[in-house]
Amino acid sequence: MIKLNAEGLIPVITQDATTHKVLTLAYMSKESLQKTLDEKQVWFYSRSRSELWRKGESSGNEMHVKSIQTDCDNDAILIQVEPTGPACHTGDTSCFHNEIQESLASTSVEKNSSIIDELYATIQQRKKDMPADSYTSELFASGINRIAQKVIEEAGETALAGLGSNKENTISEISDLLYHLLVMMSDLEITPKDVWSELKARSK
Repeated sequence: MIKLNAEGLIPVITQDATTHKVLTLAYMSKESLQKTLDEKQVWFYSRSRSELWRKGESSGNEMHVKSIQTDCDNDAILIQVEPTGPACHTGDTSCFHNEIQESLASTSVEKNSSIIDELYATIQQRKKDMPADSYTSELFASGINRIAQKVIEEAGETALAGLGSNKENTISEISDLLYHLLVMMSDLEITPKDVWSELKARSK
C-alpha cells in the first residue's frame, strides 16, 4: 500500500529503462497513479495547476511505462520508462543536468538561471500553440526581422536606462531585452543551454 503525503501526493522518479539515466522527479496523486497503471503512460499531478497531466501531452515527449516499483517505505515510486523524446522542458534528455558548483554562491547563480529556462519553455510553448491573445505569438507570426528589430530597440532602451543611472528602470529594460532575446533564440532554435555552454567555455 503506497503512502501519500499530507497533500495526497507521492514523489515519483522516472528512469530510462535502457540507459538507467534518471530523467525526472515529479509527483503523482492516487488518480494519476491509477491512470499510469491503466494506460502504461506516465501521468503526473501538477501542484501549481492542481490538475492531472500526461507527460508529453503538449510536447509529444511521452514516457511509456516499462515497470513500476515503490521504495522500502512505500512513500516514493520509481518508474522505468521508454521515453519518446527529451524528458526536460529545456530540451535536455534529463531534468538533472545542472552541475553543482564548488561553492554555495555559484550554486545559487545556477539555480537562478533556471528562471531563464522556465521562461524559454513558456516561449517555446507559445510558439507551438500560437494562442491568438499572446504577444509572443504575435512576434513569431511577424517573423525574424520584426523580432530582431525588437531586440535592437530593447537593447537601445536598456543602454539609455543605464546612462540615466535609474536602477529600477534599468532592471525593467534588461528584463524586456532578455525576453526578446529568448524569443529570437527560440525562433532560431537556440536553447539557453547552448548559451550557457558558450559562456562556460569563455570562462576557462
